[in-house]
Parts: sequence; C-alpha cells; structure tokens
Amino acid sequence: MPQRKKEHPEEKVKLHPRNLHRERYDFKLLTESYPALVPFVHLNRFQDESIDFANPEAVKMLNKALLKQYYKIETWDIPADYLCPPIPGRADYLHYIADLLADANQGKIPTGKKINCLDIGVGANCVYPIIGNATYGWSFIGSDVDAIALESANHIIESNPFLKKAVVCRLQPNPKNILQGILGKDEYIDVVICNPPFHDSWEAAQASTLRKLNHLNKKKVTQPTRNFGGQAGELWCEGGEKVFITDLILESKAFATSCFWFSTLVSNADHLKSLYHVLADAGALDVKTIPMGQGHKTSRILAWSFLKPKQQEIWRKMRWQGK
Repeated sequence: MPQRKKEHPEEKVKLHPRNLHRERYDFKLLTESYPALVPFVHLNRFQDESIDFANPEAVKMLNKALLKQYYKIETWDIPADYLCPPIPGRADYLHYIADLLADANQGKIPTGKKINCLDIGVGANCVYPIIGNATYGWSFIGSDVDAIALESANHIIESNPFLKKAVVCRLQPNPKNILQGILGKDEYIDVVICNPPFHDSWEAAQASTLRKLNHLNKKKVTQPTRNFGGQAGELWCEGGEKVFITDLILESKAFATSCFWFSTLVSNADHLKSLYHVLADAGALDVKTIPMGQGHKTSRILAWSFLKPKQQEIWRKMRWQGK
C-alpha cells in the first residue's frame, strides 16, 4: 500500500533566487528533452516522479537531461567512477559569485567573455565552466591534477561549440601546487572558484559514502558504491579540506594583484576560525563568508581579496566596464 502523498514546497527556498533549479525536478520536461532518462524515472513511495539517487547511472542520466534542458549541452559524459556533481549546488555557487562581483561593480553583475574565472579542480565533468558560461557568458580556465579528467573535460568542450572559445583546461604538473604552474605571470583572473577535497583519507571518504547510501536506501548498505562517483583526488587529500584551503590561501598571496577575488567552498564551519587567522596572516584586505544551503545540507563560500580600494576601482574600470 503506497504511503500517503507527501506535501512538498513549490520551491527549494534555500537555493539562490536566480537558480533555475529551485522548483522540484520537472521529469515530464526533462524526459521530453532527453528521452534516455525515461527508463530511470519511477514513482517513489510518496507517488512522486523521481529517480533512484543511489544509482550512479540514474544520477548521470539526470545530469545529462538537466544540462541539455537548461544549459544547451548536447553532448556530456564522464568516465566511470568520476565525480558526477549535483547541478543545483554547482549553479548556486556561481550565482553567489556573480553577486560577489556585482557588489564590487556598483550592483551590476559583470558578464561576458571579458570575465575570466579559474576553476580549481575542474574535474571530468566540467560543470562549473558550463553553467558559468551559459548563464553569464564568462570565460574559464579549468585546472586539474588528473590527466584523464582533463581529457574528459576537453571532450565535453570540443563537443559543444559554444564552449570551445570560452573554456581552456590546464594540467597541474605538480600535485603539491594549486595556483603555481597554472597561472601565467601576466595573467589576470577575476575570480577563483574551488570545491576542495573534503576528507583527509580514503577510509573517511568511504565511510561518508556509506552513510549517504544508507540514508538514500533507508536500509543498511555495506558496498560503498558512490552514487555521485569520485576519484581519490576529488574526495580526499592529506589533511582534508582545512589543509587544502590553507595551502590555497598561502599560494594566493603570490597572485595578490593578478586576481580580484579568490574563493572556495567550506563544508565544515568549524574550519572557518582557523582559516580566518590564515587569511589575516596572509594580508587579505577583504574577507567575506557567504552562506549557502541545499536541502538538508548547509555550506558556505569563503572569499578574499588583497586589492586595496583604489586597485579595485582601477580593476573595475579597466576590465569590467571597459574604460
């Protein structure tokens, strides 16, 4: 006997107001746009159309449909076991970054290819550049330490003509570096975005995956198949999120006048206090913490700049306003 139909909010109110995914997934629209999704859509226990979010193939098909319907991506795929990110959360980050740029530009979001973004850890999926370019027309540099991931990202770029002049991928030759070896001496970046590896070990990443699968399946799961995938470098690094972001802050000093805003997601709020100290010691002049929320999950963006007010004004006039 089916459970009583659950009442759902019309909108995911925690998502950014400009996020195209605030409403519940319209599976009729998505399956019309991408028929290959049809076999994965079913009525859940509340008699709503949904997919099995514990099934990696179903999640990938949903992403293909979302990217085609909302971002005009005709061809998109990733290698087996690579990270298949949730599209609404990735879009949210970029909308808040657009607001961050607008705050420094008299309330107007700077758009077009003149805005150059660096996506640290672009991954095999290339999702941040896709959404950022489709939504705001921004150009992107995507960096990664994984050559297979970059091969996949480049295939996505080559397969979708509007991305070919907007996105370039670069291999990080030294896994111990983040910005060094990626950015050129005379290269200017308007904003850096980063979704850092969260866990401090493979075992911790596996344990987290099991907890998520148990929640999705509502039963005990012992095989840690990742519903959203993920290679080691995407999920964990030595010292976890806090150490990675600390290293990013320390490296960002060397690019203090060639980047307007550096930013990163911070999943664990307990890390903020330590990171604020690192930023103060590094000489960051402007630090912002932007709350984000998707469903039951809360996160935040940590952003910082080394530019003085006069430098910000010159940057804005020269790069964003074309004066």
